[in-house]
Amino acid sequence: MNDVLHKLPEFASNHLALVALFVAILVALIGGEVMTLFRKWKTLTPAGLTQLINRDTPLIIDLSASADFEKAHVPGAKNVAMSQFDPETQKDLSKAKDLPVVLIDKDGRGVGKAANRLIKAGFQKVFVLDGGTYAWQTAQLPVAKGKK
Repeated sequence: MNDVLHKLPEFASNHLALVALFVAILVALIGGEVMTLFRKWKTLTPAGLTQLINRDTPLIIDLSASADFEKAHVPGAKNVAMSQFDPETQKDLSKAKDLPVVLIDKDGRGVGKAANRLIKAGFQKVFVLDGGTYAWQTAQLPVAKGKK
């Protein structure tokens, strides 16, 4: 081990690109984890969403494209196009500031900005379904089809 520590500075000086890449990846990973710790919304697994539905009456908003929503969505979810999503002006949302609000999309990757907008609008209980509708279907939970 002592021999490795003595050769480390020589390796770093001979392989600057590799060391720089390693440092960049390390900073990105740490930065991502720190941001996850300090964000105000929480992620839910499909099982966690099921528990939330059974325990409370959350407002479930699916931000998927309407074609994807019609193919399959979490029962009880309301479809709002991402381009139409505005927590300040939508009537359903303004009434639900005290309720848990769950945001879903097709794969769970595009709802972070919408969750941040809800937080800025004063919502206290904001959740995101991790993995979106795809994770819900993979967990073999029931889906609804059609526009409602």
